[in-house]
Amino acid sequence: MSKKTVKFEYEKETKNSVRYQEVPEDGMAPIMGTLYIQKWFAGNSKIIEITVEKKD
Repeated sequence: MSKKTVKFEYEKETKNSVRYQEVPEDGMAPIMGTLYIQKWFAGNSKIIEITVEKKD
């Protein structure tokens, strides 16, 4: 198993959600790219972190 925490920064609001863009680590390609989170959950957050766990 391996875990990775991915950081996302606010990009823009859409009708019902907030769009976040991944901030890749130096020299690394993005893992997820763009993330949409519903406004009721995202609130005014400018930075979101998601932890991804691979189960081999």
